[in-house]
Amino acid sequence: MSFDQTLAITPSLAQFWRASRDGLTWTFTLRKGVHFHHGREVTADDVVYSLTRLLDPRLKSGTTDLFGNIRGAAEFRSGQAPGVVGLEALDRYTVQISLTEAPFPFVTVLAVGQAKIVPRDVAERDPVAFGLRPIGTGAFRFERWQRGREIVLTANPAYFDGPPRLSRLVYRIFPGGQLDHVYEEFQKGELEDTSPPTRDYRRAVMGGRHVYVRRPQFSVRFYGFNTRIKPLDDRRVRQAILAAIDREAIIEEIHLGRHTAARGVVPPGTLGFNPALAAPGYDPRRARASLTEAGYPGGRGLPKIEIWSSVTNDAIQREHELIRRSLAAVGIQAEFKYLTDWPAFSRALTEGRLPVFLYAWFADVPDPDNFLTKLFHSKSPRNYARYHNPVVDELLATARTTPDPQRRVELYRRAEQVIMDDAVIVPVWHYNYERLFQPWVRSVEVNGLGDPYIPMRKVWLAR
Repeated sequence: MSFDQTLAITPSLAQFWRASRDGLTWTFTLRKGVHFHHGREVTADDVVYSLTRLLDPRLKSGTTDLFGNIRGAAEFRSGQAPGVVGLEALDRYTVQISLTEAPFPFVTVLAVGQAKIVPRDVAERDPVAFGLRPIGTGAFRFERWQRGREIVLTANPAYFDGPPRLSRLVYRIFPGGQLDHVYEEFQKGELEDTSPPTRDYRRAVMGGRHVYVRRPQFSVRFYGFNTRIKPLDDRRVRQAILAAIDREAIIEEIHLGRHTAARGVVPPGTLGFNPALAAPGYDPRRARASLTEAGYPGGRGLPKIEIWSSVTNDAIQREHELIRRSLAAVGIQAEFKYLTDWPAFSRALTEGRLPVFLYAWFADVPDPDNFLTKLFHSKSPRNYARYHNPVVDELLATARTTPDPQRRVELYRRAEQVIMDDAVIVPVWHYNYERLFQPWVRSVEVNGLGDPYIPMRKVWLAR
């Protein structure tokens, strides 16, 4: 399946499908005559293999939990079963998938970028080599990868939906995210697109020389509290920190208004977004009162708060200085620490070693469950806040199994309100997708999930 520009579900390798009334059994009929890049036809066995592979604990896929509701997934992951009973090839072109629960239509999950079908014979024969020279069915075939420099793809003339308009794609790599260097290459005509630069941002996006694209993304960027570490286990301390930080100033003064202010967790445009969410704003008086209630009048006796970030660029440094001053004004002393090795930072999050942490979440699927359950259910592996509220757990569990869409929305909104009342995070912003394209680039379609979902086969150049 695929997402289109409006995030509607469209067929790709599946020609058509049907679902049972309860949404727990899905049957897909594959297109016939679709071939992998090495020439073999795609079969139902490849689909079963590819989805089982995502659940294999040895692969350590970041999207395993999206497929955890397939019947038999838990037994397979724990080693109690050799395969996943809920994944079945009925014949060469028919796949049936059985679920234990259906929080949202399963076709949505099959449209995520990781749910692509790979050739079983090649992937099993040499997994390491397959990771270096991948093979799929897409409109472009892998040609080469030069580490730290570029990835080159060439057109697949046999693509089932017609050959792409471009003969080649070159993804240039700029280690460390050197946005200003990328922009310099773009200005020289060496790149077709770029993120706006951090320097001269407004001039770049308002200049009119290039095509500027901006649209909301399904995301949230926040500072999270480890609710198991003192004094952050006290809700009143967390509420004081939340009220002391001027988030609007962070967005406008430091980041030049590039993002949409977040009052809660669920971003605008998502099912269940609550414009009436009662979320506290910048209020130093309230912050001081909360500290006093917690037993730290004027901040006396409150230990220094460690705030960790995996990013340490100029804008982040200025953001942190603003936060440091805001907290100090109400009596909270903060110390910022940096761990720019992402695997090490991620490991520290998983192990619960970071008291306060800067984090961003981009949706796998545009559904409130992918934000609220993923980040705040007590059993979720991405609940880095170590948050455990039985009321929230119950609301989220009920929402996942409620067939009535309006009832789901009501339950998710109640859960989000409790999470914000508990001050589990300091929500800062929802990202906006921003790109500058050269004036000769045509037919770029961007949805709320960003770059990975641009159908590059439609793009063409009018030089």
